[in-house]
Parts: sequence; C-alpha cells; structure tokens
Amino acid sequence: MLQKIKVPHTLVLLLGMMFIAYLATWLVPQGFFQMIATDHGRQMVVPGTFAFSEGASYLSPWDLLMVIPRALGSAQDVIFFVFIVGGVLSVARATGAIDAMIGALLERFGHSPNMLIFMVVFCFAMASGAIGVAGEYVPFVLILVALCKAMRLDAMTAVGMVITGYGIGYGVSAFNPFTVLIAQQIAEVPVYSGLELRLAIFLPFVLIGFHHVWRYAAMVLKNPQDSLVVGLPCPLAGVAEGAYPKLERRHQFILLGLVAILAVAVWGIATHDWYLNELGALFLGWGMFTAIVGKLSSDEAASRFIEGVKDLTGTALLIGVARGIALVMEDGQILHTLVYALSEPLSLLGAELAAVGMLAIQTLLNLFIPSGSGQAYVTMPLMAPIGDIIGVNRQVAVLAYQFGDGFSNMIVPTNAVLMGIIGIAGVPYHLWFKFCAPLMLKLLAASAVVLVLAVTFSYGDAEQPRAEGAQIIVPVTAEATIQAG
Repeated sequence: MLQKIKVPHTLVLLLGMMFIAYLATWLVPQGFFQMIATDHGRQMVVPGTFAFSEGASYLSPWDLLMVIPRALGSAQDVIFFVFIVGGVLSVARATGAIDAMIGALLERFGHSPNMLIFMVVFCFAMASGAIGVAGEYVPFVLILVALCKAMRLDAMTAVGMVITGYGIGYGVSAFNPFTVLIAQQIAEVPVYSGLELRLAIFLPFVLIGFHHVWRYAAMVLKNPQDSLVVGLPCPLAGVAEGAYPKLERRHQFILLGLVAILAVAVWGIATHDWYLNELGALFLGWGMFTAIVGKLSSDEAASRFIEGVKDLTGTALLIGVARGIALVMEDGQILHTLVYALSEPLSLLGAELAAVGMLAIQTLLNLFIPSGSGQAYVTMPLMAPIGDIIGVNRQVAVLAYQFGDGFSNMIVPTNAVLMGIIGIAGVPYHLWFKFCAPLMLKLLAASAVVLVLAVTFSYGDAEQPRAEGAQIIVPVTAEATIQAG
C-alpha cells in the first residue's frame, strides 16, 4: 500500500510548504517584539516586549505569488554561486583534470572507502567548525559523486559525507564566527569561552556521523539494489568506469590552481569577511586559468560553461523557493509570534528539561529562520534571560542554540545550501530525509545527554554575567522583521 504512494517532486513539496506557511499567516495572530539595532546594524529582539499587533493586515494570493520571484532575488548570492561553480567544473571536466583526479584518488582510496568517508566528514566538520564553511562545499559535490560512483557507492553516500560534515561542524563548533561568536556576544558571556567542552565533544559527534554514513555505504556495497537512489539518473552518467585518463602535468597545474583558490578563499573568509560573491569571482578566475592550461578554445570553454549552468537550473529554483517559505512568515508578521509561543513553556520546566526544551525549540525554529546568525539574533535575547530565571546558565543556552541550529541545517528544506547540494547531486529531498532523519535523531539524543550533563555539572557558571542596566528600546515597525539570510 505504502509503495503505491507517489512522493511529489521536491519543488512541489517546497511549494506546498510555502502554501501552508501562507495559511498560517491567516490563522496565527500577528505580533512583534520590540527591537534594538546592534553595533553591526542587525536587529535584535528585546525580551519581555512581545505584543500582538492591532489592526493586522493579511497576505493576499497575489502577495503569495510575489514571494517566489522575491525569494529568488533574496537567494541570488547562493543561486549564482551554484551556477558559477557548475559552469567552471564543467570546463574543468572538459580538460580531463577532474576525471584524472578521480582516477588518482581511486588508486589511493579504492580499497578503503571507510577511510575516504571518515576523512571527508572529519575535514568538512573541521572547516565548518572553524570558519563557518557551508556553501563553499558545493564545488566538491560533483567530484565526490563521481568518486563514489567509481567505488560502487552512490550519490547519497557522497551527499551524506558533505552534509554530515557541514552539519556536525556547525553543531559542535568551537570557533564559528557566524554562530558561536554572535550567540555568546548576545548572551553576554566571554567570546569563545566554554571551549573545552565543545572541543571534547567534537570527535564523538563526528564519529556518530561517520558511522551513519559508513553503515549506509557498506549496505550499498553489499547490495547495490538497497541504494535509496537506485534507478535515478546520475548527474555524472558520462564518467567512464575503469577508464580514467592519466594525471598529466597540465592536469596537476589545474588542480594546484584549485588548491590555491581554496587557500585564498579560506584567507579571505577569515580576514576580510568574504562570502559567495568573492568566492564566485575566485572560481571564475580558476575557470579561465583552467581553460588556458587545458588548451580549450574560447568557444569550447564558453559552450561547456553554459552546459554546466543549464544542468543546475532546477537546483537554482529549489534554492529560491526554499528561501520563500521563511519570507512568507516574515511578510505575514507571525515569526515573532511563533518564537514567543515556543519560548514561553520553558519557564514551566526544571533546569535539565528546560535545556533540552531549548534544543527542541532551536531545532524547530531553524525551519523558519535557516540563517545561523539570524536565528541567534531572534532567539538568544529570549533564551538567555529565560535561562537566568529557570537555572540554565547562558553558556548552556548558547550550546543548545548551536546544537539546534547546526544539526537541523542537515534536514530543513528551507536551508538553501542543503537544497543546492542535494539538487546538484540529483538526490530528491524526500529520499535525503529518509537517509538523514535517523542521523538527526542520534545527534539530537546525544545533544540532549550533553545538555543535561552540562546543567548537572554547572558548565559555564563561571562565565554567567551579572545583571546590567536596561537596554534602550526602539519602537518596532512593520519593516523591522528579522532577516533570515
């Protein structure tokens, strides 16, 4: 019976979620917290100021239709970065450099896929935890899909390696400037304090992710028909199995160029706050370098670039529509109401249960506020004082925020990076959900244990701030909604 149920296309699922969000704007009372502007120009919630709106206005069907092109515009940085990466990698493949690299990696890891999986998950988690790398992983997706295909694995394994590393890195990050630093500043605890616990739990959580991906990969190796994506078209169907070109000198120069731009990207992110526009420019430069060194004519390079962009048009639409779900919530002025309704019950719980409750709330809210920094600005001004009242110190509140935001990045369809990665790999969202949901449960269970132990052993009590004077309140307007990007 269940096998006869046809799961709709990912785009249909996202549009359905957008329509549900639209209906919610008619059913959920509109309300606002008052806001203050931070030193960085972001709007931050003022605790204790929530009020329902008077004379609420509602979104019309025309407003709902307008959300889609607006969402595409709002997500344009991710969309165009995906287009650029797809086009440039298509040029690189035309030179044979990508296939030659895959052949070389097969010689190294072909008989130990478990080592490959661990190294990818561990390295990606390290990068995400240190400097907040996320969308920068997009260039690796097609390469890993091709590598897994050559190792008799599947696209789901490749996606699992990338997203598991990315999500766990954010969830247990020790240094991420976009989540840890911002949340600790808002909670008024010393920046990067509590480092010891986050460093201690990094490897155990990475091992949870590695074990989940490896168990699936071992199942596919044993019986390829057990693959969740069996029968689906592979985005790199043209890659020849067992017939990879030799890694020539020109291929080595091209790949060294890739390593060089990635090193420059890390430097730019860490020191100059670079993001996708600057990274896109780097990849365009590498694409031109690749075409010259690979001896492609200008016409052939242009043709290959356009082919790569065309292949990712569907992915771009998914990214834009995913952004639209949160946009509907913001336009309908119900986002603050949902945050308020979810945060209030915490005051009725004991400290240990309240810490786990914070984790649950942060996980749910990431569906509506998929930006890590945006979620910090909305939730931490509420969670920190609530924690003061019920005995959960602010360091634990920050940890609950990290867990909820980071791990749910791996599964919420409003996350543009997630939708871009699975779209490039040709993995439908409902199949990714089936793969990822058990991993999410494992990570959340481990997170709950860590939070309970943190409360029990007074983690962060030394950094608990003293009460300070009241903040200046700026009256809220309809335009002062939270940015989720």
